[in-house]
Amino acid sequence: MSEGTMHQPAQRDQRTHQRAKRLNRVLVCTAAVPVMLIAAGCSSDSGSDGGSAKDTAGLGATTSADATAAPTVQAAAYKKLPEPCAVLSKKTLTDLVPEGAKSGKEGTSTDTASRGSCSWTSLDNNGVKGSQFRWLNVSLLRFDSSQTQGEGDKLAASYYAKQVQEAQSVTGAKNTKSEPVAGAGDEATAVRYDLKKKEGAFKQQTVVARVENVVVTIDYNGAGLAGDKTPDADALTKAAEKAVKEAVASVTTANGSGGGTPSAPASKSASPSASPSKSASKASPSASASKKN
Repeated sequence: MSEGTMHQPAQRDQRTHQRAKRLNRVLVCTAAVPVMLIAAGCSSDSGSDGGSAKDTAGLGATTSADATAAPTVQAAAYKKLPEPCAVLSKKTLTDLVPEGAKSGKEGTSTDTASRGSCSWTSLDNNGVKGSQFRWLNVSLLRFDSSQTQGEGDKLAASYYAKQVQEAQSVTGAKNTKSEPVAGAGDEATAVRYDLKKKEGAFKQQTVVARVENVVVTIDYNGAGLAGDKTPDADALTKAAEKAVKEAVASVTTANGSGGGTPSAPASKSASPSASPSKSASKASPSASASKKN
C-alpha cells in the first residue's frame, strides 16, 4: 500500500471528526434556544401574573371604598309612644269632655310603639233645653328611620303636612280657617271649620303637631243639639290647642327628658314607618270625626 493510500483514511477520519464537532455545537445551541425561550416565557408569565394581581388589588380597593362610602341614615329620636288614653290630664279632659272624662276608649293597634289613639264622648243633656255634645280624639303616629325610606323626622314631617292638608279639604266644610300653633313641638297647625249634619251644626277643630319623628293629631268637635246653642268656635280651638300641647309633652316625657338624641345610624331592616303611614292614611282623624258624629 502506498503512502498516499495510508493517508486517505486518516484525512477522512479527521474530516469526520471536525464535522462531528460542528454538529455537536449546533445541537448544543439548538438545545439552548428552547431553554432561553422557556425562561423568557416564564419571565413574561410572571410579569403578567403580577399585573393581574395589581388589577385584582385595584378592584378590591374600589369595592371597599364604594362600600364604606354608602350613606348612613340618622336614627329616629323617639323610640316609643305614651299610652294614648293617658296623654291628657284629668283637668283637661273635664274641660273638653265634661260628661265623658272617664269614657276614654283606646283604638285598636297591632303596634302600640308606632301608633295609637283614644277617643272620648260627652253628652250634657239639659232636657227640653237641649243638649251639648262633645267628641275628642287623640291620634299618635311614630316613624322609624330606615335606609330605604329615609330619616324618621322627615317622614313625620311629610305625614304632618298631609294631615293638615286633609283637614283643610274636608268635604262639606264651611268657613275653614288655619293658623300656626306655638309651643307644640317642632311645628303645629290648627284647622277649624263648620260642618252641617242632620243632628245639628258642628264646630270642628283639628290640631296637628309634629315633635321629632312623632305626629300628634287632636280632633275635637262640639254641637248644640235639640235647640241648644252652638258652642263658641274660639273656645273650642283654644281647648284643642291646649290638648295638643299636653299630648306632645307626654310623647317627650315617655322618651326621657331630652327626647333621646340619636347617635347611631339606622339599620337597613328598621323600616316600620311604612306600615303606620298606610294605616293612618286610610283612617284620617278628621274623616273619622265626621263619620262618628
